[in-house]
Amino acid sequence: MKEHNKAIKKVVVAGGGTAGWMTASALSKVLGKLVEVVLVESDEIPTVGVGEATIPTLHIFHQLLGINEQEFMAATNATFKLGISFENWRDVNKDYMHSFGFLGQSCWAAGFQHFWLKGMKKGFSSDIGDYVAEHLGARKGKYAALASQDLNHAYHLDAGLYAKFLRNIAEKYGTKRIEGKISQVNLNDKSGYIDSITLASGEIVEGDLFIDCTGFKGLLIEDALHTGFEDWSHILPCDSAIAVQTKTVSKPIPYTRSIARDAGWQWRIPLQSRTGNGLVFCSKYMTDEEAKQTLLENVEGELLNEPRVIKYKTGTRRKHWNKNCVAIGLSSGFIEPLESTGIHLFQKAIVRLMLMFPSQGIKQADVDEFNTQTRAEVDNIKDFIILHYHLTDRTDTPFWRYCKNMDVPDTLKHRMSLFKESGQVFKKAEELFGEASWVQVMLGQGLMPNQYHPIVDLMEDEELVTFLNNIKSGVKNKVDNWPDHNDFTQHYCKSSIV
Repeated sequence: MKEHNKAIKKVVVAGGGTAGWMTASALSKVLGKLVEVVLVESDEIPTVGVGEATIPTLHIFHQLLGINEQEFMAATNATFKLGISFENWRDVNKDYMHSFGFLGQSCWAAGFQHFWLKGMKKGFSSDIGDYVAEHLGARKGKYAALASQDLNHAYHLDAGLYAKFLRNIAEKYGTKRIEGKISQVNLNDKSGYIDSITLASGEIVEGDLFIDCTGFKGLLIEDALHTGFEDWSHILPCDSAIAVQTKTVSKPIPYTRSIARDAGWQWRIPLQSRTGNGLVFCSKYMTDEEAKQTLLENVEGELLNEPRVIKYKTGTRRKHWNKNCVAIGLSSGFIEPLESTGIHLFQKAIVRLMLMFPSQGIKQADVDEFNTQTRAEVDNIKDFIILHYHLTDRTDTPFWRYCKNMDVPDTLKHRMSLFKESGQVFKKAEELFGEASWVQVMLGQGLMPNQYHPIVDLMEDEELVTFLNNIKSGVKNKVDNWPDHNDFTQHYCKSSIV
């Protein structure tokens, strides 16, 4: 029997953390009666664990696992997230919000932005965010998770606690955890597939399918299989981050703050009992010490730990599934945390693997389709992140001048030109970010379309005013009925962590 026709009876997840335990919990819950799931991790190896913000797609994963939102939030010290505030990105002292939720009301031929654009030209539109409930709620600090409304919220959470929460689920459904450091990956002489991994203790863990969740190192997908890495440093130049936690000094707000600095940007993520802080920066324009100083000068509250530096390279594996190894998590590549897409990519890879699960043996067609879909998704997210850096009026530092003038992918150039010339945004099926996201960020970064769709002119001015005002008042009424975000959080999912 050829190696690739071997039925998959045992899955070995190499590495824990968020990616590892998300993978193990999902595989055990869905496929646990068909396959054995083993997870290998070492208590001695710390996880990166600074990705503390998510996007609304996490609801899909939680529904799959049957997770109760209140229990999850209480266990992970979580707060609600309705969007991201981008401060100093377009230019110094120019801010905007990219929120979740639905933008106004569209028609079959034109997105809401076309009606809004005509209103702006005529002088009776207000800020684009006034037509999105989550946008207004974020600004007013109000939110409630109600059974009757769409799941357009995400979370700020403690990544370490989230991994523990998922571990309990995984073990409940039969995942076996093995403690130990991986010292060697053993390949089959004939097929080149992974036969087993050897731990520092000498224990050998055999498997049929291996999931590489070993972080940036990529011990299986790269060190053993030499899959190759596509470097994106020329278009996503930040290559370092400093992270630190602080005591909370004010009530948590329902959005992430992303504050552009001289050679990168600072995050501020409010949990119930503490705040996650960090600075993403480019080492070509700022030293580690300068970055640390910049961060510490711009945090609030007492430090809860020592600032730590994380080095990384933006890019993606040339294959995310190679032979009998699938890379999930940071081992598959890293875009950067600007739009909180990390955990989303973990879950999409997990769901994609389960859809194509090779129970009767690994088939090249499945491998190729997995890699094609993954690549299309990461390319779309990559373009969206580059947009924030490239579409800027900032020329005050060498870093921002580089970003403004760098040559960006043709796919992004096309999106920007299309929006500038006609106000149009088209979303392909496999793309994560929809029309509302692209519109908010392009407008926020200063790209105003030259024209709107002619169908809008079928509305008389008076009718357009009524149309816009009805949407705006509907949004206001909805948000007025929401309680204070912090009050609701304390009532709904109060954390036991002090």
